[in-house]
Amino acid sequence: MKYSNITKGVFISRPNRFVAVVLIDGKKEIVHVKNTGRCKELLVEGCPVFLEKINDRKRKTSFDLVCVEKAVGDGIKILINMDSQAPNKVVGEWIMDQRRMFHKILMVKPEWTFKDSRFDFYVEYEDENHSLCKMVIEVKGVTLEQDGIVRFPDAPTLRGLKHVNELSLMALDGEYECAVIFVVQMKNAFYFEPNWQTQEEFGNALVKAKKSGVRIMALTCHVAPDSLCIDSEIPVKLE
Repeated sequence: MKYSNITKGVFISRPNRFVAVVLIDGKKEIVHVKNTGRCKELLVEGCPVFLEKINDRKRKTSFDLVCVEKAVGDGIKILINMDSQAPNKVVGEWIMDQRRMFHKILMVKPEWTFKDSRFDFYVEYEDENHSLCKMVIEVKGVTLEQDGIVRFPDAPTLRGLKHVNELSLMALDGEYECAVIFVVQMKNAFYFEPNWQTQEEFGNALVKAKKSGVRIMALTCHVAPDSLCIDSEIPVKLE
């Protein structure tokens, strides 16, 4: 996926979860933050950020904060995309390119409703034996990184927990293939694991989901200030 009209700035503060104060060309600007998570380890005073200029007179802010540069030690810096809408977009693009996973795609439906829940993608495809297969996919964006290990969630998520538990039941029922895809919004990471310290219940739900037949995947991304795309799969460690 691509962004346009990218500008570099310096993060100053975050008055609330929706906006930040950023220094752009020597001027303080109130900008929209496209991620309502805590992101305290990312939005550190003085860190470089990248913003998309939005030309819309109806908006109160003229910029969206989409990317941040994080120092990870020894003079090394990495770019992390923190746009919470981006993971679904890049997975949508990735699905269409996965011929090994989906031999012949018949339908991709975003925001698919099942009973009282809405999942990110529903995919119908033919396998190599020309059998009809149905897959339900839930996508989660990951921005929390420490020493090359990435974790989710960075704050307790009741919605995420509900979805994982429902996918477990659907997988056991057998009508649908089910998957949870963690989109790691940075390039380099050794492996993914649940954030046990923040929400042990979510980690336990992932373990149960895998045992129930849900596919758990973590995909890193190539990140640039003006783009984001899936890069490669990394190991998932649940226990």
